Amino acid sequence: MDKTQAVSTTHDKTQEAASLQAKQTITITDAHPFGWKDKIGYMFGDIGNNFSFNMVNSFLMIFYTNVLGLSGAMVGLLFLIARLVDAVADVTVGRMVDNSQLTKEGRFKPWVRRMKYPLLVFSIVLFVPWVKDLSMGLRLGYVFLTYLLWGIFYSAVNIPYGSMASSLSDQPSDKTSLSTFRSIGAAVGGSIVAYVVPLFMYVGSSTQISGERFFIVVIACSILGFLSYIVLTKMTSERIRTEKSEPVPMKLLLVNLLKNKALIVLVIVDIVVVINQNLSMVTIAYLFNDYFRNTAAMSVAMIFNYVIIIILAPFSGWIVKKYGRKESSVVALFFGAAIYTTLAILHTHSVIVYLTMVLLGALGAGMFSMMVWAFITDVIDNQQVLTGIREDGMVYGINSFSRKVAQALAGGFGGIMLTLIGYQSSAAGGVVQSDAVANSIYYMATGIPAVCCGLAAIILLFFYPLNKKQVIKNAEILRNAATK
Repeated sequence: MDKTQAVSTTHDKTQEAASLQAKQTITITDAHPFGWKDKIGYMFGDIGNNFSFNMVNSFLMIFYTNVLGLSGAMVGLLFLIARLVDAVADVTVGRMVDNSQLTKEGRFKPWVRRMKYPLLVFSIVLFVPWVKDLSMGLRLGYVFLTYLLWGIFYSAVNIPYGSMASSLSDQPSDKTSLSTFRSIGAAVGGSIVAYVVPLFMYVGSSTQISGERFFIVVIACSILGFLSYIVLTKMTSERIRTEKSEPVPMKLLLVNLLKNKALIVLVIVDIVVVINQNLSMVTIAYLFNDYFRNTAAMSVAMIFNYVIIIILAPFSGWIVKKYGRKESSVVALFFGAAIYTTLAILHTHSVIVYLTMVLLGALGAGMFSMMVWAFITDVIDNQQVLTGIREDGMVYGINSFSRKVAQALAGGFGGIMLTLIGYQSSAAGGVVQSDAVANSIYYMATGIPAVCCGLAAIILLFFYPLNKKQVIKNAEILRNAATK
C-alpha cells in the first residue's frame, strides 16, 4: 500500500467513525435526580450477584472434590474450559446489550428482569448432591453442562448490571458512590455466604461435608439473590441514554477499543487481582480444613475481604476525592503485598496471628476491588472522549471477559496445584492430609496474594493513564457534549 492509499484508508475510517457518531444521540435526563435510592438499589444488585457467584467461587470446588468425589485436576480442567467459553459469552452479551432496544426504563434493566429466572434455576442445580451416585462419565457431563450454563446466565445478568452504573449519573463523585455501594453489596452478600455456609455444610464437628445440608443452604441463598435483583430494578433510574440508529460495526469497534490504553491496562490489572481473589477464596477453604483444621475459623477468614470493604466504605469518597482512584489503589496494593509477604515468612500455626494479618492484608486488594467498578466507568467515559462513540456494554463486557479468563486461570491453577502437591480428595470425608501437603497449602494461601498485589500495584502505577486530573477533565468534556 502506497502513502496515498494509506492516507485515503485512514480518511475513510475517520469518516466512518464520524458518521457513526452522528447516529448516536446521548441524552441526560434529570426526571429522577440521582440519590440514595439509586445507591441502595445498585447495592442490592451485587448482593444478588454474590449470593450466586460467591457460593460458586468459594465452595463449588470443595463440593466437587469432597461431595461428588472428583479429583482436583478434573475440577481445575473443568473450570478452565468452562470459564474460557463463559468469557466469550461476556463479550457477546455486552454487544447484544449495547444493540438492544432502548426502552422507557432504559437499556440495561430489562435484561436483569428477564435473565434472573434462569440464573436462579442454575444456581441451584449446580449443587445437587445426588449426582454423586451417577457414573463418573455422567457426573463429569452433568457438572460441565450445568457449570457452563450457569456462567452464561450469570453473564446475562451481570453484564447489563455492571454496564448500568455508567447510565445512572455523569458525575465522577456519583460513580465513586455507586462503586462503593456495589462493593458494600458484594461485602454483604459475600460475607453472608462465606460465614453461614461453613456453619451448615459439615456433618457435626467433623470435616466431612453433608451434600444434602449444602443443597438446602444453596436454595436459600439463590432465592435471596433473586429477590435482591427485584430490588435493584425497582430502585434505580437510568439517566444517561444512548439512542442508536444503527450498530457500530464490530471491526471498527474493536479498532477503537484498542486505542484506549486505560482499558488495556485495567484489563491486565484486573486479571492479576481476580486471580488473587479467586485463588485466595479457594485456598482458604482448604487451609482451614486441612492446615489449621479449624472450620469455625474458616467462616471468620472468609468474611474478612468483605469486612474490610465495610470498614473502608465510609472513607472511600474522601480518599478518592483527595488522592484519586489510581493513586490510592496503588498505595493499598503495595501495603497488601508487604503484609502477605510477612505472613508467608512467619509460617504461623496460630489461627489468631493468621486472622489478624489477613485482616490487614485484605486492605491491599480491598481498595482496588471497591473502586474497580468506578475504574470501569472512567474507562467507558475515556472511550467516548477518544472516539466519540459510547459502548457501555461492550467495554464492560471486555473487562468482564478478562475477569472470567482470570477466574478460569485461577480455577485451573488451583485444582492442578492441589493435585501436584498431593492433595487427597474423598467424597466420604475424613482424609487427613500429610504435613507436606498442609504446608504447601499454607504457602499457596500467602505467597499468591503477596505476588499478585505487588504486581498489580506496579502495573497500575506505571502504565494506567487515568489519574485524578484526567478523570475530572474527561467528565467535563462529556458533560459539555451531551444533550440535556
